Amino acid sequence: MSNDLRHEFENELNKNGISRRDALKLMGASGTVLFMGNEAQASTANASDVKARIIIVGGGLAGISTAARLASSLSSPDITIIEPNDKSVSYQPGNTFIGAGLYEKSDVIYETKDYLPNGVKLLKDKAIEFDPKNNKLRVSKGETLEYDFLVIAAGLVLDFEKIEGLEELGHMYTVQDSPKMNKFFKNTNANTIYNVDGAVQTWKNMQETIENAKNGKKQNAVFTHPNTAIKCGGAPMKMMYLMNSRLNEVSASARANVNMTLYKNSSKMFSVKEYEEAILQQYSTRDMNYHLKHNLTKVDLKNKVATFDKFWNEKGAWDEDLEEYDTIVKHMNVEVPYDFLHIAPPMKAAPEIANSEIGSTKGWVPVNKETLQHVKFDNIFSLGDIAAVPLGKTGGSVRKQYKVVAENIISLMEGKDLKAKYDGYTVCPIITDIGKVMLAEFDWSMKPKPSFPLDPTQERYIWWLLKAYILKPMTQYGMLSGKV
Repeated sequence: MSNDLRHEFENELNKNGISRRDALKLMGASGTVLFMGNEAQASTANASDVKARIIIVGGGLAGISTAARLASSLSSPDITIIEPNDKSVSYQPGNTFIGAGLYEKSDVIYETKDYLPNGVKLLKDKAIEFDPKNNKLRVSKGETLEYDFLVIAAGLVLDFEKIEGLEELGHMYTVQDSPKMNKFFKNTNANTIYNVDGAVQTWKNMQETIENAKNGKKQNAVFTHPNTAIKCGGAPMKMMYLMNSRLNEVSASARANVNMTLYKNSSKMFSVKEYEEAILQQYSTRDMNYHLKHNLTKVDLKNKVATFDKFWNEKGAWDEDLEEYDTIVKHMNVEVPYDFLHIAPPMKAAPEIANSEIGSTKGWVPVNKETLQHVKFDNIFSLGDIAAVPLGKTGGSVRKQYKVVAENIISLMEGKDLKAKYDGYTVCPIITDIGKVMLAEFDWSMKPKPSFPLDPTQERYIWWLLKAYILKPMTQYGMLSGKV
């Protein structure tokens, strides 16, 4: 963080009644990185002398952070990361900023080799078969690897196959060059920020929509949210807020010419009551619309029509045995014309993992939600998007999870009980305007868990500074080094 930005952040803390000293206490190691610079180091004074072969599947934020933590905590680490993508490391929360013209693609994509921890080996390949009973796995080039401990941090795939009209896109990763997708969506005004190249196209489409609105054309902007677990569940809302802000930058009349609606599969706008109430008020103030219990099932790109499955419950027949009425789920197709369509696609674990012995019927890797240890295989752990953990699909969750995984692996290596526990903490900085963010922090209690003594439901400039300028270097120099 530059000195100017550090001072601006400190000044904003002071304006809100929080001293620099209190901020450091509240933020812990993260505060050290923010306020003291990038030289903060994880403690290695008590590095363990135990040895074991550790394989990490996935070289993204979760995998690299875990490897870095393990490497700094072991005196003789034997760690291999299996990752096929040369640019697997990225700052994925920045995709929303790309989609609104605030970041470039180069601001969020990094070379994997530049963040490979010292002493950690990188195998540029993909794990395709797993034999957990014999502690082995096979990669696509045919090599079989043996391990003592295995960490699954492979992220997830975008499952366009579940949407009629988009099946040709198949499965895709967030950090993946996607000329196929860009060609597929060309001139359709459909897009997604859940792929980096898609985020670039989103900004182009948004600019076109804004220009049309500026010239007096009525526009219908549609934003979707799927019926699966997804990474950063708040992203579709963030894109609406950002589009609203960009339109208001042009003129009030341009904003008035765009009807903006979120179609969300869930029955709630947000899973935490306090944040949901704040969001509903924000939507009302900004004249943004929403419909709950709507799942995108079809996109007609040629005619620019999105079809949703609208569903609701009705009272059925009386069950004499249970002494209650049955509940019948009713469905109706709703066709919505669009001029701008942001798609949050369904998401799932990669098939080679989901369909293996380490997967589950729902695809995600089943782990104890606190220790992150596999429910069947004691020497396997999982974290990040692919782990079957409630609320676990954000970078904020990974910041807590990777330390738990590293500590618990070392405990097993030393013959000790697993003491490190993940408490379900996650954070969703909801961008409500260019210059304002509501910092939604919570855990499994589904109650706000703010890190600072400020009303967490309020939009603040200070959280914009955190989101726009601080979290990225914290990720680059803190998490990816295993320090925060």
